Amino acid sequence: MYVYVNGKIVPSKEAVVSVFDHGFLYGDGIYETLRVYDSVLFKIDEHLQRLFRSASLIGLSIPLDTNHLKIALYETLIANRLSNAYVRLTISRGQGSLGLDPDFCPKPTVIIITQEFKEYPEAYYKHGIRLMIAETRRNLREAINPQIKSLNFLNNVLAKIEAKKQGAYEAIMLNENAFLAEGTISNIFFYKGGSLCTPSIDCGILDGITRGIVTDLARQEGLSVHEGMFTKNDLYAAEEVFLTNTTMEVMPISAVDSQTYPVGKIARLLRKLYRRGVNAYVSGVKAEGPSLWGLEE
Repeated sequence: MYVYVNGKIVPSKEAVVSVFDHGFLYGDGIYETLRVYDSVLFKIDEHLQRLFRSASLIGLSIPLDTNHLKIALYETLIANRLSNAYVRLTISRGQGSLGLDPDFCPKPTVIIITQEFKEYPEAYYKHGIRLMIAETRRNLREAINPQIKSLNFLNNVLAKIEAKKQGAYEAIMLNENAFLAEGTISNIFFYKGGSLCTPSIDCGILDGITRGIVTDLARQEGLSVHEGMFTKNDLYAAEEVFLTNTTMEVMPISAVDSQTYPVGKIARLLRKLYRRGVNAYVSGVKAEGPSLWGLEE
């Protein structure tokens, strides 16, 4: 495996950062994860737009522009000979002396890790996966803006530990007012009373890119979509439930705590439409010409 580290692609054993890097010391940094389908980075522009938004919200200056980040991402994929992959782009505040002051770090650290994407077991999509409602609450939005896709993930890790202890695949977190927020790495949807429901941005969630695609697909199909504030009892009373994220796409849920659900027609439909959209996106990028980087002339 080869890893991109600050402008160089090196063997994984040589891919190191300083113990004084503020991403390691304080979780001071941002990241994006992307899927690669048939050598094409899916929704790369949207992911990079969100990356730069996160950077702006923490006062971090990314040392590469969008086009050079695209080149770096594709060059790392090429070095690893990957056409269907999972990619993580990480940018930390960089190396500096001890202390929280961002000015201690003159240069951000840029890391790109790629690995072959292994499909989730088809049984997950056929039968669904189990969730639980975590006792760990989502960070207060006034404390850490959820629109920052931050390296500081301890809140999510604690909820994930709860899920593992209960034998659940994923944990759903409530916000400080006990409304549904999001999973540790996912957004949640449920279908109830003729409407597809999902927590609104006002609940303190990250505006997932897959979440946005799925809500658009649902509306295009004529489904009523309600983004609002919901309790766990609303979720328990749902007819079907599913999660979304970059890697899972649309993942049906078989149980939340002790409440069970069928794998319903809405989740199956939206998964089918999502994958159709992926195929169209990949075909469109490839039709633009031999360069997959989409660079400006």
